Amino acid sequence: MDCGLPLQFAVKKNRNLKEEQVILVNENDEEIGSMAKMEAHEKAVLHRAFSVFVMNDRGETMLQQRAAHKYHSPLLWTNTCCSHQRFGESNLEAGKRRLQEEMGFVTELKELFSFIYKAPFDNGLTEHELDHVMMGHYNGEPEINEAEVADWKWMTPEAIKNDIAMQPDQYTAWFKIIFERFYTHLVQNDSKL
Repeated sequence: MDCGLPLQFAVKKNRNLKEEQVILVNENDEEIGSMAKMEAHEKAVLHRAFSVFVMNDRGETMLQQRAAHKYHSPLLWTNTCCSHQRFGESNLEAGKRRLQEEMGFVTELKELFSFIYKAPFDNGLTEHELDHVMMGHYNGEPEINEAEVADWKWMTPEAIKNDIAMQPDQYTAWFKIIFERFYTHLVQNDSKL
């Protein structure tokens, strides 16, 4: 989608193209159909998604800053990458695909947990997702796709937690929800903080 257009024009233009479909699911993650991604976000329909957190050997988490032209949450900080699974694609395959598309590298991923959340945006769209949260390890620098990502940085989970408390408007709505659960998972599993 040309996300540089005002939302109402971007939505109209996008509907004239073959739009990416999301997988509609019930609360048990059973597939019940499909819908155009924008329509699912307009109608707040529950669909399958994933979020990837990449950590390095120093226990830092790689964050990305969303590109300025994104149709929602531009220039906000979020997890390493996230998106929607395609039909016939496993959660791990989807995570690796999107990690390569957005950040320019692939690493082994492990699925940690999944949960349902709902996050409305100021522009009238709503994320209502059954989110599969994954983690991987990587020590290099990404080769970011500037159509998707404006910047990136490493931060410790403790620093992220503190920064979200001090500057919540600098982070995506879904990241604040997901990070709380990710942070709890790290604490409960005695991972580096």
